[in-house]
Amino acid sequence: MMRTMRPLSRRDLLRSAPALGLWSLGCGSGDAPRVSASSAATAAPEVRAVTAVIAAQRARDGAGVALSRSLGSRALPMLDPFLMLDEIRSDRAGDYIAGFPNHPHRGFETVTYMIDGAMEHRDSVGNQGLLRGGSIQWMTAGKGIIHSEMPQQHEGLLWGFQLWVNLPKRLKMSAPRYQDIPAQDVPEVSGHGAAVRVAAGEAFGATGPVGGIVVAPTMLDVTVPANGTFTHELPASQAAFAYVFDGGLSIGPERTQVPRGHLAVLGQGAALVARAGGAGGRMLLLAADPIAEPVARRGPFVMNTEAELDQAYDDYRSGRLTEG
Repeated sequence: MMRTMRPLSRRDLLRSAPALGLWSLGCGSGDAPRVSASSAATAAPEVRAVTAVIAAQRARDGAGVALSRSLGSRALPMLDPFLMLDEIRSDRAGDYIAGFPNHPHRGFETVTYMIDGAMEHRDSVGNQGLLRGGSIQWMTAGKGIIHSEMPQQHEGLLWGFQLWVNLPKRLKMSAPRYQDIPAQDVPEVSGHGAAVRVAAGEAFGATGPVGGIVVAPTMLDVTVPANGTFTHELPASQAAFAYVFDGGLSIGPERTQVPRGHLAVLGQGAALVARAGGAGGRMLLLAADPIAEPVARRGPFVMNTEAELDQAYDDYRSGRLTEG
């Protein structure tokens, strides 16, 4: 039976703060449990429980694109270092055709992961790329970029994700960088009961093509077959979540039900366990080290202070955002 989740109270937030990365509440990341050398070889890793299930909320962004937002919503403003997760999924051109015309970013990274359809990227410094099903773009906005993301189709299914990942203060004003990865360069492996595409991090002997990211993320696209069980160890220090985007899964030692279009926040531990019912299930699994710095965000900019946000807007209005 699916657990009905009420809005998180301050008590809930404080209880789960190490997993949620709520540094503004004065909560740091807890130390991982210590295991003695004699027991380490035999002790099973602690399975991460689900601390919250968040239903994605319908929204519109860009020039009117219909999407579902699970992370970055009122229910879950952030999960340090992750800032936002949007899913676009529609076979109605009116839901996506207007796309995301030119807009600025500063201070974080955007990740586009396509399941089906085609999106074109262009930016203010001359970069251009076409994203198709299975491909990834990891863009480090750094000190500033102006870019557009526009559908390259007039009908049919457009299905993909955009993830925002924070940058530490020392890298917020770094030079922009792109990693454009075609579908064929993403390893696909079988591991512990599932088919896994490894976008970033390491899993089952494969290393994802996204590299050089300061938070050392794991990003997996995991398909669990009907009545299958998937297990995967994760560093205990990392914040982690699973977003189910097809079928349904039960996750953690309590087998918390997570249906399609819902995000499961994972508590402390060293392993994820996900089970599928008769219809199977598919999820994005994300994990990374928290940054543990103040976060100030407004519109397309993510900095450490309100004064830095004001400066970003002033730089954009004056044409200085992409200079230097």
